[in-house]
Amino acid sequence: MNEIASIDHFNLWSFDLNLLVAFDALMRERSVTKAAARLKIQQPAMSHNLATLRTLFQDELFVRVGQVMQPTHRALRLAEAVEQILSHTQQTIVTPAAFEPARARQIFRIGFSSELEVLLVPRLAAVLNEAAPGIKVLARAVNPELVHRLLDDNVIDLAVGCYEDGSNRHRRRLLFEQSLMCCYNPGLLDLPQALDRDLYLTLKHALVSQKDAIEGCIDDALKRANVRLDVSVAAPEFLTVLTAVRETPLIATLPTRIVKRYAGLFGLAMAEVPLDLRVSPISMVWSAATDNDPANRWMRDQVMQVVAEYS
Repeated sequence: MNEIASIDHFNLWSFDLNLLVAFDALMRERSVTKAAARLKIQQPAMSHNLATLRTLFQDELFVRVGQVMQPTHRALRLAEAVEQILSHTQQTIVTPAAFEPARARQIFRIGFSSELEVLLVPRLAAVLNEAAPGIKVLARAVNPELVHRLLDDNVIDLAVGCYEDGSNRHRRRLLFEQSLMCCYNPGLLDLPQALDRDLYLTLKHALVSQKDAIEGCIDDALKRANVRLDVSVAAPEFLTVLTAVRETPLIATLPTRIVKRYAGLFGLAMAEVPLDLRVSPISMVWSAATDNDPANRWMRDQVMQVVAEYS
């Protein structure tokens, strides 16, 4: 930050930095004609560049000796610094940035819908531990209403969940269509293997909710189906809901991937939802500003590979 503050922007603005390119070409070619050809400009233009350089540095810089232009002592002192400036500029601006996961040291801030955090972060952590041990993930719950603003403000690097398209400042990739399943404790609820609609609607329910509505994340789907559930408890975390169902005669309606992955670990039975409940698909969203960033692109690839494992 101190280096940036020390730059004299006014003087640099008044100095045509292309003159450094002309100087370097003259150092390499030792000929105005050949330097002009190297830069694909006319010889008079190169002669004008040399005259300007001489005025700015108050030195001849190049003196004709026979058929070549010999650099002066001042030019020789300038040459190394100019070459470093141009080389660094080319590497920074022209050469695509490389990303080596095994050597990278970086924190990725990823926003999730809660079900995706529970599903993806454990496996993603295992992948990173093996392939990129210096990369860390900071996961956080992000509501759909906030996700695009958080991307714009660089609070998060990407997000995975029930997220819609943003503006032209954002990118979105559909990962998978989402479906729902039920789970319950068979020791507390004696239910048939195949639930029917009427029985399902008479049961007491536990749901995930990250908003004010107690019917939570499937509120819109229930409205489209024109039904209401008797919801006894709603919580923002899936593990809370699964634990409540294990200890209470309630039935939970959760994303299919969560039920298949965790129901058995909690000793819960699974059942199909006896309603046509359509829910939003799962997408990955990120800022257009990081679309071509090698590190961000690599992390997006890792997320997609982990998602594919659960398909």
